[in-house]
Amino acid sequence: MADGDAGCRLPSFASSSSLIPPLMMLEEWRGSNPAKLSKTATLRANSSTLTILRSGNRWSEIWGKILEAFVPEGFPTSVTPDYVPFQVWDSLQGLSTYIRSMLSTQALLSAIGVGEKSATVIGATFQWFLRDFTGMLGGILFTFYQGSNLDSNAKMWRLVADFMNDLGMLMDLISPLFPSALFIIVCLGSLSRSFTGVASGATRAALTQHFSLQNNAADISAKEGSQETVATMIGMAIGMLLAHITRGHPFAIWVSFLFLTLFHMYGE
Repeated sequence: MADGDAGCRLPSFASSSSLIPPLMMLEEWRGSNPAKLSKTATLRANSSTLTILRSGNRWSEIWGKILEAFVPEGFPTSVTPDYVPFQVWDSLQGLSTYIRSMLSTQALLSAIGVGEKSATVIGATFQWFLRDFTGMLGGILFTFYQGSNLDSNAKMWRLVADFMNDLGMLMDLISPLFPSALFIIVCLGSLSRSFTGVASGATRAALTQHFSLQNNAADISAKEGSQETVATMIGMAIGMLLAHITRGHPFAIWVSFLFLTLFHMYGE
């Protein structure tokens, strides 16, 4: 264009596609409530390209998925502040209980004659049946007499449940020492654990309602079940190892059992 000619100059665009504004952009955000959101991905699209940008660390995403199986949705804002300390100590108590149960069960099986040539299958089965029958009957009677009182003081009844569970396992552990009173000892141990099952289950419902802040008691209860399952598997594995190591060493068995019992009581 000659000098002095009127006109306009058209702007020049760079050939790089990065300067072309996107025709569409989508963002993916993840979270349980508006107050706790994190961007996980951004999608940019124009006439020629489609780009997906991932946000965050892959290991963080994997850990978040695993955590979802064990904590309620919206954690930690969906539960009370005392939820985490309670669950930590409850899991540790459960761990000690399952380890001790392996030791006490080993002693009980030895008491009823498992592994001895003189023992019969029908005899061991009958004794185990009477043990379970006594526990079931005891649970029904305990519910009949105390079921309506379990809501009044959940903490006290939970303490009673743990004490009765400790007493039941102690009965199983001493059963080989008193073969003449085996039936009575085994039934008393089963009776103690039946009280534990009723009282612990009832008080757990009250505690779950206490922890719930967003009408999520069912979710809290389900996730507590997952936590207990993991504690059970770990406790059983450690208990089997401990039972194998201490086999034939009564002193080591009693020291281990008493130490774990003291830890369990301290966790209260």
